[in-house]
This record gives sequence, structure tokens and C-alpha cells, in this order.
Amino acid sequence: MKVVILGAAESGVGAAILAQQLGYDLFVSDKGQIKDNYKRELEARAIPYEEGQHTWEKMADADEVVKSPGIPDKAPLVKEFAALGIPVISEIEFAARYTQANILAITGSNGKTTTTMLAYHLAKTGGIDAVMAGNVGLSFAACVAGSRQPDWYVLEVSSFQLDGIRTFRPKVAMLLNITADHLDRYEYQLENYVRSKFRIAMNQQAGDVFLYNSDDVNTVAFLKNNSFAVEPEALHQGLIDGKTLRVGPHRFDLGSTQLKGSHNAMNALFAIKGALEMGVAPELIQHGLNTFVPVPHRLEKVAEIDGVEYINDSKATNVDSVYYALQAMEKPVVWIVGGQDKGNDYSPLLPFVKEKVKAVVCLGVDNSKLFQAFNELVNGSIVDTKSMAEAVGASRDLAARGDVVLLSPACASFDLFKNYEDRGDQFRNEVNNLIQ
Repeated sequence: MKVVILGAAESGVGAAILAQQLGYDLFVSDKGQIKDNYKRELEARAIPYEEGQHTWEKMADADEVVKSPGIPDKAPLVKEFAALGIPVISEIEFAARYTQANILAITGSNGKTTTTMLAYHLAKTGGIDAVMAGNVGLSFAACVAGSRQPDWYVLEVSSFQLDGIRTFRPKVAMLLNITADHLDRYEYQLENYVRSKFRIAMNQQAGDVFLYNSDDVNTVAFLKNNSFAVEPEALHQGLIDGKTLRVGPHRFDLGSTQLKGSHNAMNALFAIKGALEMGVAPELIQHGLNTFVPVPHRLEKVAEIDGVEYINDSKATNVDSVYYALQAMEKPVVWIVGGQDKGNDYSPLLPFVKEKVKAVVCLGVDNSKLFQAFNELVNGSIVDTKSMAEAVGASRDLAARGDVVLLSPACASFDLFKNYEDRGDQFRNEVNNLIQ
């Protein structure tokens, strides 16, 4: 059997390692330039590859194609394979075939990474043999190719990855929420994106667990018209009483944790339920909550300088994430926003901008849409910047003691940055430069 792998980043190289281990004929093709660390990995294993091009003659005899989640289904090369009847699957589909471990899979428009890392942390502190993979850390395939298989995989999975599944079946599936995101990938049709998210449960059977957010309008609307073999189980804000979370007969306290905001309370609710399903004792879950350290780029406090707090929320790449970030702010906000717009509708943010934002710093190649949306609400206190240094400098000038500078972009980062981590790291560095 010949396996062709499109894309040679984390998921592609992981799939290549697993395919080689399984003895498949193998070829890796990346239209861009492969990062040095991945190239070294391929060369060390003598895995044949190409970069900077796709050579059809080297791939046309494929029995199966494993596609990077970054490559859309409408890409010409993917269409060519489909026209020939050659299956094109995602790396998580490929990896899942070769493990007997239980899978807890988490998707949603917002909160995936925090919930995944928290569920994993609760599992490990609760004595469960678990490995975290997917969009966090190593690829699922690279972990499956490892020498030891755990009892559980805790996976963060995206809609792009779910688009390429056929038989992938998590024992526990979580759908945190669905808000307009990545619509450029889904023909600007929200229903296409919603359908993609629900693929997480499409292969589940009776006895599996499917958790969903019954406060989420898009999720509930889809469930009204669609059924699954697994019985969906609802989690909702009604289970949150201040800092107390109710999960079945158990009570958990967030007051002594670093998890802030109503959105993180929902993330914790899902993670706790997942931990219980994995077999963690309730008394150990509270310890895990107390010792969890939130991940970078998600309402991460960077510094307080001259009475101004600087917060890095670079992971907020859509409007819904920014909604929760602004909701959590208790000080006047100088808001850094912008990047590669994905068809955003900013109207849900307008009440918070009017109430809490004193100035807007636009950071992107083209900020015209942001000026149109927010200029009047902040009475012209809006500036255009093209670099992080410029944005942080402008924010410092606009902020006064008692304010907060919030990087919460609502957009993808790829117009000016490598990714959201690069954007957040540059923000942190520029803020720290203000101290010197």
C-alpha cells in the first residue's frame, strides 16, 4: 500500500513516521518550504519527500492520501485525488486505526486548548495513564507511533481535522460551542461549519459519551434536526453557581484556581466531566483544578507597568473569543485588534466596546473594516498600526493608570505574523521592553 502525505509540518511528519513504522510505501509532499526541524526528522528516517512543489507523477499511484488540516478540500490537488477515487483522510483518522487506547476528543470554536490541557492535567494528577496530543503538543500519529500506548488519549481536534475522518470514534466527545469561525473555509456558510463540528460524534455508539453545551444556540439548533447513535448529554451555565461547579452529585470550587471568567468556568465543567468519565476520583479533581496553570496567549497577564495592566489574549482569533475577553475586563480597555479577517461580524462586540473600550489600536495590513466598525463608538480614539512594536507603543500612549491594554485580535495572525503564538510572543516582548 502506498500512502502519500500532503504537508510536512507536525501532523504530516507524525503521519509519515507512523506510516513508515507500519511498513507502507511512502511519499511526503509539501508545496511550501519545510521547517528545518521537520526536514531533519524526515531525513533521519530516510523518508522520501519533496518541498516547494507537488510532483503528480510521484503521487498518482497512491492508495490513500493523508492531508494536512491546513490544506482545504477544494485545493486542486485534493480534487484530483478525489476524482480518481483515492481516499483523502486526516491524520487523526489515520492514527486512530492503529491504537486500542480510549480517546477523549474535544472540539469547539473557543476554549479547546484550555479544556484539553485541563482535562489532561486532571487525568494525570488523578492517576490516569493519559497522553495529550492533536492540536496541542505532538500530533496524534506521532504519539501512536511511540513505543508505549496509554489507556487514554486526550485530543484537541479542529473542524479541519474532523472534515477528513471516516471511522474516527472517540469514547468521550466534547463539543464546547459553535460560533462563526473559519467561514472562508466553509463557503461562508455557517451551517457547513456547524456540520463539520458535529462530525466528532458521527461514529459514536450507545455507551459512548457525547457532551455538548445546551446554552449554545447553534449547537442546540443542529441537534433539533439531527440525531446520533449516542445520546447527547448537556452541560450548561445552570450548573455554575458563582465559583461552584455542579457535576452530578459532586461540587467543585474554582475560587482557589487560576481559571477566571465565565467562559473558563464552562471549560472547567467540560474538563471535570471528562475526567470523571476517565475514572478520576472526585477528590483528586479539586487538587487538579487548584494546581492547573492556564496556557499562554489566553488572557495571560504579561505585566503591570505604571499602573497599566497588559494582557495577552492572542489566541482570540474570532469574535466570540473577544466577546468573553471584553466581558471579563473590569478596567477601562485599550484594545489591540486586527489581522486577517475571516468574514467577521463585529456587531456582538459593540455593547462591550461602547461600555468598556476607551481606545482601539488596529494591528493589521488592512484595518479599514475595523475603523468602520468602531470609530464612532470610541469617538475617534482609534489608530492604525502595522507592527507589534508600533501597536504596543501606541497603546502605552493611550493608556492611563488604572487601564488595561488588551491584545485580543478577533482575527487570524497570518497577515503580519507566523501564527498566533508569534503574535503573542511579540506582544510579550514589546511589553517587557517598556520596563527596560
